[in-house]
Amino acid sequence: MRRRQLLALVAAIALVGAGAGVSWWQHRAAEQRDAAVRQSTVAANAAAQAIFSYDYRSFDTSVANAKAFVTGDFAKEYAETTAALKPSAVSEQAIVRTTVSSTGVVTARADRVELLLFVNQYRRNANITGEKVDQNRVVLTLVPVDGEWKVTRAIAI
Repeated sequence: MRRRQLLALVAAIALVGAGAGVSWWQHRAAEQRDAAVRQSTVAANAAAQAIFSYDYRSFDTSVANAKAFVTGDFAKEYAETTAALKPSAVSEQAIVRTTVSSTGVVTARADRVELLLFVNQYRRNANITGEKVDQNRVVLTLVPVDGEWKVTRAIAI
């Protein structure tokens, strides 16, 4: 009889310990995910402003600044896109200034965050009078690289 009670007690302690371990792990994962969202959101706002803005007078500087925010295949895609854009930006004397008006989380893990950004692009060029505003939405996927969150994918929607 005593042996059964002892086994039941050991089993109960093991279950409580396992439950506490699972709860601790879930809490830690949630904290890491929340930290990733906070950090990536700050990075995404700065990245969007840099990636989607340029000035024909300092186009290469604008592109170089934006390259600090991108990584992986998207860095190559960005370089190709901006190289193709430069001739028309210069000939049209285009200036595009981007601001982020709102951000929302699409998915989040500690090592990868997708954010939906509502961006306003204020543009001027030789073909238009005054300044035009384009309101766009973009999903940015960010990953940590050497302690900084970088854009690894951008999709306009």
